[in-house]
Amino acid sequence: MQSTFYNEIKTWMYRNARHVELCLWQYFFEGGDKKAVADALLSYQNEDGGFGHAVEPDNWNPNSTPTSTDHALGLLRMIDFYDMEHPVYEGIWKYLNAEKDLADYGWRFTVESNNDYPHAPWWNYSEEMNRKEYLGLTASFSAFILKYGAAESLLYQKALKFTHTFMKMLTQDISYGEMGLSGYIVLIDTVRELKLSGYDYSALVQTLGKKIKKAIGEDETIWEQYGVRPSNYINSPTSIFYEDNAEMVDKELQYLLDTKPKDGVWGITWTWFDNMAQYGDAFILSENWWKSNWAIMNTLFLRNFGKL
Repeated sequence: MQSTFYNEIKTWMYRNARHVELCLWQYFFEGGDKKAVADALLSYQNEDGGFGHAVEPDNWNPNSTPTSTDHALGLLRMIDFYDMEHPVYEGIWKYLNAEKDLADYGWRFTVESNNDYPHAPWWNYSEEMNRKEYLGLTASFSAFILKYGAAESLLYQKALKFTHTFMKMLTQDISYGEMGLSGYIVLIDTVRELKLSGYDYSALVQTLGKKIKKAIGEDETIWEQYGVRPSNYINSPTSIFYEDNAEMVDKELQYLLDTKPKDGVWGITWTWFDNMAQYGDAFILSENWWKSNWAIMNTLFLRNFGKL
């Protein structure tokens, strides 16, 4: 029997979510078809195979960008959809092979055309920002290319080189950017699965685990603003990082149960800050789109830990 808690989220989703997020919801909670998610993503895919059109709700740039493409790839990874003959993947390979917005250090986090459309301030074009935030999406792309790409291709060799560089960087005391550690999770898991030579998987996991634990911290009071939560890195009890962060996971589970508004879903913890004056009307829509994303992720997190 479905709970009132769950039904309130479901009702909100059907009243507010975009088609792509509704397909995600239906897949995870209603026995929906994962192919429907892939089909829905086609509406955000461009002729060059990359993604734009606010598939990542904080960036309304209709042109293909690395981060919008990585956002779409992340959704496909989340549902375990890997039919390389589907048009969505045919397009992604076209985009990646063209090496658009690929610099010597990795794929760019921001692109110049972002500035022409409504967007959050972190999507303002900035080469300084690109140098800070390239790692997460480049690790994600590299993992995908190593797993499904042609080993003889130039793109594969570049992905292999990025992987080698990033694994050496993991031992350093540096900033990995907002999405860096999440990218490492995907990349290290791929290194393990493919049994790539030259890497000590256990040592990599141990090093990454320490950095994840530090990122999560021990202060749950910051979650009302924007703080890193365990669910950024841990999605179920089977996660190799769960045991070391079990106490904070329990706190987040209780936090989610306590903070969902009646008849609604959780709010997001950010605005477009300095860009609100120019793009405040667009943010109202983006906020709702993000709430749909968060509703899915939070409900899935609760269910995976037996709290739903």
